[in-house]
Amino acid sequence: MDRPGPASKIRPICWACSAGGACTFFHYRGNVKLMAIAHSKVTAQGQISVPAEVRRKLGIGPGSVLEWHAEGERVVVRRAGSYTSEDVHRALFPKGPPEARTVEEMKAGVRRYLKKRHARS
Repeated sequence: MDRPGPASKIRPICWACSAGGACTFFHYRGNVKLMAIAHSKVTAQGQISVPAEVRRKLGIGPGSVLEWHAEGERVVVRRAGSYTSEDVHRALFPKGPPEARTVEEMKAGVRRYLKKRHARS
């Protein structure tokens, strides 16, 4: 799709969207319509400038490390080490939440662990 010139009155919200409207992405809370918050150009050396609005939103500055993740048809950029609690939970429990335990069961497990860890050989 060719980009309209500056004199054009109709401008699509997202250049990647073939229909010229807002793109629909799958989000963990359901389908949401997202608009690009900024645009960047790639230089001949493969570098990009991170727009000021995105830098403020991510809380990054010179020397900050960014992570790039492929999620299906899109690429997600985030500040290195910034994971949501849901990301951590999915990494720890890929098969879903663990079985619920009573307080007595947890105390017994701690006792077994300490007894085994501090047992004299």
